[in-house]
Amino acid sequence: MRVVTIEAEDDFDGWRDAVRGLVLDQVPPDQVVWQVGDGAGELFAGQGSSGAAPARAFSVPRPFIDLARNAILHRDRERFALLHTLLVRLRDHLKLLEDQADPLVRRVESFAKAVRRDIHKMRAFVRFREVQDDDGARYVAWFEPEFHIVRANAAFFVDRFASMRWSILTPELSIHWNGKRLSEGPGASKADAPDGDPVEAVWKTYYASIFNPARVKVGAMLKEMPRKYWKNMPETALVPQLIANAQRRESEMVTTAKTKIGGNIEAAWHALREEAMGCTRCHLYKHATQTVFGEGPVDARLVFVGEQPGDQEDLAGKPFIGPAGQMFDRALAEAGVDRARVYVTNAVKHFKYEQRGKRRIHSKPDAGEISACRWWIEQELAIVKPQVTVALGATAARSLFGKVMTISRERGRAHQLPDGGEAWITVHPSFLLRLPDPDARHAEYAKFVADLKAIGKRID
Repeated sequence: MRVVTIEAEDDFDGWRDAVRGLVLDQVPPDQVVWQVGDGAGELFAGQGSSGAAPARAFSVPRPFIDLARNAILHRDRERFALLHTLLVRLRDHLKLLEDQADPLVRRVESFAKAVRRDIHKMRAFVRFREVQDDDGARYVAWFEPEFHIVRANAAFFVDRFASMRWSILTPELSIHWNGKRLSEGPGASKADAPDGDPVEAVWKTYYASIFNPARVKVGAMLKEMPRKYWKNMPETALVPQLIANAQRRESEMVTTAKTKIGGNIEAAWHALREEAMGCTRCHLYKHATQTVFGEGPVDARLVFVGEQPGDQEDLAGKPFIGPAGQMFDRALAEAGVDRARVYVTNAVKHFKYEQRGKRRIHSKPDAGEISACRWWIEQELAIVKPQVTVALGATAARSLFGKVMTISRERGRAHQLPDGGEAWITVHPSFLLRLPDPDARHAEYAKFVADLKAIGKRID
């Protein structure tokens, strides 16, 4: 058994130097014990101090270097040995990293992904607080990384805050910038960092004034900004109350609009639609032409929810007017359901697409985008109060029920929505348009019409 010692937990260069020799000496990974201590480092096949290549060197694909540089910052104690094993296999199978089904590749990739996420969190969630010392103002921040990322992130903060004197304190390592040189120090504790300063008070006042809770994606915010970082960020102390106040105001907006002018629900709907026109709850608004809101009688007994607007809907600002909408209208007519008496809307209000030349090709919304738009659907249903709500396709079903629903299993019968209303699930008319076989398309269209007939009979 060979014991290999490297300088630090994040000593990538030391690991490279050691593992290069192990591979060239054909030492199996299971015969190596990795320890963290004193050590030195070289490159696999870089340039020595004189510019000449090291005597014992071999080529390694650049993607492996990039992968290992991140993965080695993980805290898993097996990471050194796993990377050693991956390197040995890679020499015989140069395209191994392309095999995402390989368990070892997947595991090391998961290490690297988690590290990259932690690096991003440090950059996003570090908050400096001002203190005074003999040389004037200094800015100190406290951060608790999940992995060994502090040294790897130092250059980012030097570049971004080059004119400031600052320190970032973490439990295992602290880094300090004096305006000219970066230095390291021992780990610290939260008590070593200042609690607040006048700059923080100004920032809180500013943040509260520009905070727009109606556009906040609460679920996504909690996912991307875990509560463990909130205590380091002055503005997050304001967030819970701001969100609570916003949600109360949003509900009051609907209630007030319903009750004023003798309970005019038209006013409530127009107020909600106007608010939705400025929606930025997810990134889709950046590329879509406009928000495509629901349409139809606001006292409709029957509401249909589709997936999202298509190309034509995005341009016109009206739902269900493209090819799928035209098929939907025809099927409603054959089922004996008056199209003019139903309300139609979509689970996602902006068109998601991929640009291919001059064409915009539909792209399925993901779970985050569906969740971001659920508030609009919930408010539409709260205003319209339909007797029956119909989910056209899996995306709409997920939006209404808050979970994945299998159409083939749930189709053809009544379900209860989380708020107590009745709902049905059937296919989206676009599904019928995509069927290549004419006989299959004819048969599925007949089933769709039968679903609409059964749904129509549920209406008083």
